[in-house]
Amino acid sequence: MLYNGPMENMMLTEEFLEELLEARNIDDYVSMLQDSDLTCAPSLAELLNQYLEQKNLMRSKVIAKAQINSTFGYQIFMGTRQASRDKILALAFAMRLNLRETTRLLQAGGANTLYAKSRRDAIIIFCIDHEYTLIKANQELFRLGERTIN
Repeated sequence: MLYNGPMENMMLTEEFLEELLEARNIDDYVSMLQDSDLTCAPSLAELLNQYLEQKNLMRSKVIAKAQINSTFGYQIFMGTRQASRDKILALAFAMRLNLRETTRLLQAGGANTLYAKSRRDAIIIFCIDHEYTLIKANQELFRLGERTIN
């Protein structure tokens, strides 16, 4: 994922692929890449705080809903601690992010994105798409014999 300012300008890999395939020649595409500031991908903390503001959420409530230790949660939001893939997913559920937003959050955190061919990931994708809470998603994962999101 590449970032060029506000969240509206964030482009996912598939969007860059579309640009490449629509380019009249490779020079046009390469020029477009050079004109973009590709080194400014948001950090996990920056993206989390953007989503907080965008969705008018309180950090303390998000951390509590994500079932993350408050000190550790605040450190993630400040960018002083790295979050595991599951912690990022827990925050995504707590913030009620959609699949695209969750993917961006995972990418910003340097974690593997959700993969529909993975049984556990498929369940998580389903839960995100159906706007399950973290608790309900964990119940589904447990019911289906998969590791819960810790």
